[in-house]
Amino acid sequence: MNKPPTPPPPSFPALVQQFFTEYLVAQRAVSPRTVACYRDALSLFLGFASHKLGKAPTAMQLADIRPELILAFLDHLEQGRKNTVRSRNLRLTALRAFLKFAARRDVTALHDIERALAVPMKRFERPMLGFLTRPEMLAVLGQPGENWSSQRDHLLLAMLYNTGARVSEMIGVRVVDVILDGGACVHLHGKGRKLRSIPLWKSTVVEIRAWLRLNPVLRGEAALLPNRDGQAMCRSNVTQRLSLAVTRATAEQPSLATKRVSPHTLRHTSAMHLLQSGVPFNVIALWLGHESTTTTHRYVEADLAMKEKALARLEAPDTKMGRYKAPDSLLRFLQTL
Repeated sequence: MNKPPTPPPPSFPALVQQFFTEYLVAQRAVSPRTVACYRDALSLFLGFASHKLGKAPTAMQLADIRPELILAFLDHLEQGRKNTVRSRNLRLTALRAFLKFAARRDVTALHDIERALAVPMKRFERPMLGFLTRPEMLAVLGQPGENWSSQRDHLLLAMLYNTGARVSEMIGVRVVDVILDGGACVHLHGKGRKLRSIPLWKSTVVEIRAWLRLNPVLRGEAALLPNRDGQAMCRSNVTQRLSLAVTRATAEQPSLATKRVSPHTLRHTSAMHLLQSGVPFNVIALWLGHESTTTTHRYVEADLAMKEKALARLEAPDTKMGRYKAPDSLLRFLQTL
């Protein structure tokens, strides 16, 4: 009895579409942010490969994705696009995820895919975490001004410091996510669709109430901190407003002029101040939405003051330094050189 013919493997364009629609969305149910990250990585790679190979992405095959092409793409990211090693590795992670998926759908290309998967991640040194001192943070916050944007910016920075939220989490906060009665808190939508609730200071609650009274149209699903068009702020908008606040605060705290302050710096600052106040690791990890306390431990490594306090508890050895005298045999050796 004749066996039915083996169906041909899916085309390269079909594999790309199945990777996103069937695997990432339907099977793994990853968040829209993860889909966007993988989409951007593959778009960059396909654009580079198309130029390098001289063929349209729809005409590509899995055999075209050779280690040399991947390495050239990664060099392009670092040298041409000025990506950091971390960003470079994230792009490679997305590409490897696609290749592993393709290997299960097209076994004829398994050898080529295995060679491509051999391209390693690049090691890099983790920089020390940057954070602001308490006086620097208070100077950046300042006082809310009279105009609409000034009051919004003050609430934005105050909530970033209060919650230690990622900028993506903060601009995604809706009015309905803020609970002001009873145990006041804000619900943050974090990575991997994880939700966490962060308590709010009384001063933050007072400021949110005043902000909502000033903007009665803000209710329900509306963004708590919108732009002038009523839409949620974007990352670059938050960065720009923070930069203006830092420039203003530099007159009061000149040390800010030597620091690179980003929205993520405020997240580090919130975590560091919690740590310095004696809050346990596991609580800070939950506060920040960390997967493990290993990530949180980096804040201890960055805090020199805490290390100095720990060293002060340890009595230094009573060591008397004497002058070194070389033995005669060593002197004779040196004289023979």
